[in-house]
Amino acid sequence: MSATAPTNAPQDTVAAALAQLAGRSVALVGLMGAGKTTVGRRLAQVLALPFHDSDHEIEAASRMSVPELFAAYGEPEFRALEARVISRLAEEGQAVISTGGGAYMREETRERLRERAVSVWLKADLDLLMERVSRRTGRPLLKTHDPRAVMRDLMDKRYPIYGLADLTVQSRNVKREVIAQEIVEQLAAMGQGSRTDGA
Repeated sequence: MSATAPTNAPQDTVAAALAQLAGRSVALVGLMGAGKTTVGRRLAQVLALPFHDSDHEIEAASRMSVPELFAAYGEPEFRALEARVISRLAEEGQAVISTGGGAYMREETRERLRERAVSVWLKADLDLLMERVSRRTGRPLLKTHDPRAVMRDLMDKRYPIYGLADLTVQSRNVKREVIAQEIVEQLAAMGQGSRTDGA
């Protein structure tokens, strides 16, 4: 992983962000399609930290895909496995962690992330989320006749909980470098206020 930050993330800002993290990880939370993985990879490059995607880690640990796990064991068992994986990732050392859309809904997971990470909510509107998730199959929660209604319901249930995250950054149709830079800037500014909200 290169330690060289892109030109749009000045080294002093990166240094300030890392100082505010004080060895903690960055955990990206939000709904499917918010950009947690793509932005997370870029953010990890900027901060010169390892990147972990909890869904990929779950698939590697179980040797099954997320849709297969949902089909075989149901959502509750999947969420329990997800919580264990995120807990392990949080314990392994400083990194950027992309979490599954439902992970932050578990109090146990939120508590572990509070201890070990700074949580960043990538907040996105419904149209953007639907545009992005329509490009990919393999979304177990959206295998329904009205995925837009399901997504709207998920937003209603999850956004108040996502709002508990330490930082909020608006996800939108811009390059991932722009969102990563905004996260770095908010991390760097954390010590200047009690809570930063970029929504």
